[in-house]
Amino acid sequence: MYQQEATVINKSGLHARPAAEFARAASLFRSSVYLLYDGKTINAKSIINVLAGGISKGARVTVRAEGPDEVVAVATLTAMIESGIGETEN
Repeated sequence: MYQQEATVINKSGLHARPAAEFARAASLFRSSVYLLYDGKTINAKSIINVLAGGISKGARVTVRAEGPDEVVAVATLTAMIESGIGETEN
């Protein structure tokens, strides 16, 4: 298991488009991938679960992965979150 913290910078948090892009990227990894937020463990490969997490701008989340590509998965997904997942910070 490997994990790392990140801060969500998207203006509207992980709403529909960034949540979909994040879940799609998480699904590319063989490892199980989770977001830990507000006491919840969220399956990062499920757009529905990511949306249901209610992750807003400024939230500190932990990206956790367990499996053969866990380090690359965490590094990639953490970088996505910290870069705004294709959106600019406003």
